[in-house]
Amino acid sequence: MKAIWSGAIGFGLVNIPVKLFSGSQDSSIDLDLLDKKDHARIHYQRVNEDTGKTIEWKNIVKGYKLNGDYVVLSDDDFKKASPEKTKTVAIDAFIDENEIESVYYEVPYFLEPAKGGERAYVLLRDALKKSKKVGVGSFVLRSKEHLCVVSPYENILLLEKIRYAEEVRKTTELKIPKSKPKAGELKMALKLIDQQSSSFDIRQYKDTYTQALMKFIKTKAKGGKVKEEPTLKVTHRKPKDIMSLLKESIQKAS
Repeated sequence: MKAIWSGAIGFGLVNIPVKLFSGSQDSSIDLDLLDKKDHARIHYQRVNEDTGKTIEWKNIVKGYKLNGDYVVLSDDDFKKASPEKTKTVAIDAFIDENEIESVYYEVPYFLEPAKGGERAYVLLRDALKKSKKVGVGSFVLRSKEHLCVVSPYENILLLEKIRYAEEVRKTTELKIPKSKPKAGELKMALKLIDQQSSSFDIRQYKDTYTQALMKFIKTKAKGGKVKEEPTLKVTHRKPKDIMSLLKESIQKAS
């Protein structure tokens, strides 16, 4: 793996040199966009708005429009704006992890100790494990400041980006019924939940759609025919059907 950021974790007066690695990868199939006529690949181009000419990446810069003119910024300018934030994961507080709603979590990253930070890295990891706390802080990645959570995961420190409060939309515009479920229906639903409750093992879950799609691609490439699965239809059942559906579900799960 290649580090995408290097800096330090700071908590109190302790400074831990670390490297940041992406902790996730896409499991979907990499599909190309093609011209329908001759199957030639479609490429996106970076075009100059005034001349219409294609511009190479090396000749592209970032700029902010201020008072009608652009202020051009280099990579060094972003670092100069706040050197500390661009090189430090600053932990501001330690909290119980369950205080953070799942809707705020974004992307996981792995943290590795850099030279000279090994002892402090292990200390923070084990202290978080023992205290059952996580560190909440912020850092700058790709010219944007992110909130983050630092927590122990297996034998490493995990950094997860979390959203700011204003980045999560309000739910007040959703049309949610104010009615309450009937006592009998709730009792049956709880029984079904209890019947299907088990310990969570992420390895049991597979990306079956991608597997099915790849199988379809290989069969189609050989000129074979794929058995068409029945189309799933969403049915809008009346409330009186809920109890019978719950009973049937419980019987099947038994």
